[in-house]
Amino acid sequence: MRRLWLIFAQAVTVSLAILFVVSALRPDWVSLGGRGASTQPAQAPETSTAPEPVRAAPLLSFSSAVARAAPAVVNVYTAKHVDVPLIPQPNDPILRDLLGQLPGSARRHESTSLGSGVIVRAGYVLTNYHVVEAADAIEVALADGRETAAQVVGADPDTDLAVLKLPAQFGETPVATLGTDIGLKVGDVVLAIGNPFGVGQTTTQGIISALGRNRLGLNSYENFIQTDAAINPGNSGGALIDAAGNVVGINTAIYSQSGGSLGIGFAVPIEMARAVMDEIIRTGQVKRGWLGVEPQDLTPDLAKAFRLASNSGVIIAGVMRDGPAGRGGLKVGDIVRSLDGNDVQNTASMLAMVALLPPGQEVTVTVLRNGRLMNLKVKIGVRPQRPK
Repeated sequence: MRRLWLIFAQAVTVSLAILFVVSALRPDWVSLGGRGASTQPAQAPETSTAPEPVRAAPLLSFSSAVARAAPAVVNVYTAKHVDVPLIPQPNDPILRDLLGQLPGSARRHESTSLGSGVIVRAGYVLTNYHVVEAADAIEVALADGRETAAQVVGADPDTDLAVLKLPAQFGETPVATLGTDIGLKVGDVVLAIGNPFGVGQTTTQGIISALGRNRLGLNSYENFIQTDAAINPGNSGGALIDAAGNVVGINTAIYSQSGGSLGIGFAVPIEMARAVMDEIIRTGQVKRGWLGVEPQDLTPDLAKAFRLASNSGVIIAGVMRDGPAGRGGLKVGDIVRSLDGNDVQNTASMLAMVALLPPGQEVTVTVLRNGRLMNLKVKIGVRPQRPK
């Protein structure tokens, strides 16, 4: 038995020695992976396919909001004819009028301009008044390429808004979803959609920079949304939308000396625009409440002169004799403190409050006269229409 064990041990030792020598001198004869030796070189693949590019998912995208709102934003093209004088015009206005009446003193010239608009109802487009002001012809182009002529239903120069009507036979059109400006905050993301410089529909993105901007000298009634989303000539009348694609404002103006965007744009809040639009569609015009007074802000100096603790309120600098305020007993020098219990802070707030009151309604005007508070009953009148 011992002899057999010795023979087995010697055979294993010799076999391991032979395997070591072969693997060292000819490794291609031996497969250490256990799949047997191979004398054939590895075959390269006949074809090589490049990997498909992988598109990175955007961290933040507003594409769905734009896709929801953009189809209802239209381009507005207007044309009007103006008289270009052929004779040098004198400085004297009387001579200038006389020369303008001479035959052949001027030639007709067609002037074109562009803007934007928003389809707010089936067949109706909301835009800026200054876009269509004095236009002889108006054409609307949709994002899908269709074009048609449009007519002005009515306009409101005091808020720089106008409503256009599309032909009944034009067919179905996309309609924008009107949101609300109530609850908007400074820092909220907004996007402006329009037709800047006539290059075609363009979307820009920014944030709300300020709310309730007024005293800019743009309109009679100002309560603008300020944004740094790029707004340029041609964007007027376009949509300012929120991150969900709801229209929260109508782009109206920019602050610029060069004509380009400087990051200060203004939009009419959609709640104000909606009220104007509804009344224009219903009656063709906008009727506002009116007192018939010339209000003036109380400056710190005036407040000190009247021995007032604060400069909130409005001093009456002028009263129309036959106007609603005159008939109600208001006098020059009265300081308006409140309307129907609502505090009056300044001229802008007072004009806005009066404008929202329906003509014919009687309101209580609380004034400070000779150091004593008085309540006067005033029947609201109709604000005279501004010439268009």
